[in-house]
Amino acid sequence: MSTDAPALSPARTLATAARVLRQLRHDPRTIALLLVLPLLLITLLRYVFDAGPGTFDSIGASLLGIFPLITMFLVTSIATLRERTSGTLERLLAMPLGKGDLIAGYALAFGAIAVAQSLLATAVSVRALGLDVVGSPWLLLLVALLDAILGTALGLFVSAFATSEFQAVQFMPAVIFPQLLLCGLFTPRDQMHPVLETVSDFLPMSYAVDGMNQVLTHTDITADFYRDIVIVAGCALLVLCLGAATLRRRTT
Repeated sequence: MSTDAPALSPARTLATAARVLRQLRHDPRTIALLLVLPLLLITLLRYVFDAGPGTFDSIGASLLGIFPLITMFLVTSIATLRERTSGTLERLLAMPLGKGDLIAGYALAFGAIAVAQSLLATAVSVRALGLDVVGSPWLLLLVALLDAILGTALGLFVSAFATSEFQAVQFMPAVIFPQLLLCGLFTPRDQMHPVLETVSDFLPMSYAVDGMNQVLTHTDITADFYRDIVIVAGCALLVLCLGAATLRRRTT
């Protein structure tokens, strides 16, 4: 029977993060998915709207917040499922490793990757593709990092309810697509049907997109920006706690 360490340990958390990063280092396809694919998609989108660069300005910042959430959700859900089904997770929890250490380690590892992803995507968008950002690009990076942690948390949580990698991927339409449609990327949320606008108020991606748009259009940090990052961070923390609770489940 697994036992939990008495408290969150920085050493155990760092060891867990290092183990996850070592595993990812040997998976070039995942590295490409996390670091290269967002750059290609943002570049493609820029030239899709080549005749109207203002259109790219209006949605480019939003995508800088959406990509980390989606990619981290996909990679984390599959990676965690592999550890559950292979028995690695149970062996780890049988060691002096608390659930908090494991969750924090995953968040730290994927957060580090998110920093690299966001730095690359922001640099390419602003410097190479001409994305016009009124506020600080560092604030874009902050929102992208919080989005990545939220995606990691969601991936950890939903992996408990899948028994195969195919099932893990199937959660994306249920968890990610509704948020993508209602987050305000395609049309302002206040122009949606009132019922859909109300639903969107409870979806964290809505605040991720709004936070990016605040940076895009305001030179100073606004009250809405503070609200957005607090909500995204709070949702990430809540889902991380729910993900920790699912670590009690045993593999079959």
